[in-house]
Amino acid sequence: MDLSRIMPSMVGDVEYARRVATYLRRSASPGAAVSLLRMNTQIDVRHLLPIIKAPTLVMHRVGDRDASIEEGRYIAAQIPGARLVELPGEDHLPWIGDCDAVVEEIAEFVTGARLPSDVDRVLATVLFTDIVGSTEHIARLGDRAWRERLDEHHAIARQEIARWRGREVNTAGDGFFAVFDGPARAIRCALAMHARVARLGLAIRAGLHTGEVTMSGADVGGLAVHVGARVAAAAASGETLVSSTVKDLVIGADLDFADRGVTTLKGVPGEWRLHAASASRRAPSTIA
Repeated sequence: MDLSRIMPSMVGDVEYARRVATYLRRSASPGAAVSLLRMNTQIDVRHLLPIIKAPTLVMHRVGDRDASIEEGRYIAAQIPGARLVELPGEDHLPWIGDCDAVVEEIAEFVTGARLPSDVDRVLATVLFTDIVGSTEHIARLGDRAWRERLDEHHAIARQEIARWRGREVNTAGDGFFAVFDGPARAIRCALAMHARVARLGLAIRAGLHTGEVTMSGADVGGLAVHVGARVAAAAASGETLVSSTVKDLVIGADLDFADRGVTTLKGVPGEWRLHAASASRRAPSTIA
């Protein structure tokens, strides 16, 4: 699966930045990191740019926090015939943030035509879950015990996703991304996961949104995916947070909702009213 299409922006996302920092710390010792940074700083290929003959596409996000847009403009100006595309956004890594735009520009550069925007678009409910306080759990349990606990969590998540007829799209660290063709089943899946992982001494946050997504094999993308990820990031520990779209679609499904007010979701246009979902006392125990 192409993970790039579901990765949220790192800017302003404290939890996601923490995960990346953990990954980087475990990838190299401090001494190795210093050597790598020094090597990268000393690389200078400016004198080679004018002799590049291959067709060249230079893409740069205008708000890039790591490299100034002026650097991208300079590189494009030095390569004969290079095409410069300036994209919105602040993330440096191409597989973070709005990756659909990056993929579309590459596809057009290679093929000469943009892919039709309505290819393989379907209505689906996206569910994102994430373990709360995983760093604290690791520190308390140790790596080996945490790995065992994480495996138990993953087994529960997969059992519930299958039980409620969802499809796992991606597992990143301690989080899950799944899609469902019914919003009520997606909510009940999240609620069941909450109850079962609590017996492991864990708490999760969950977020859901319903909208059009792009489907390409096992790949799922589109704005609705980003909205779902942002809704999940706004959820509190032990909470299943849904957009108003989801709430409106499950009227009569014996689910209760508590209004969490109107908020903005980073990188998503407009304001969004969110609701905390819970099982009604009359909620069925079987799959609807």
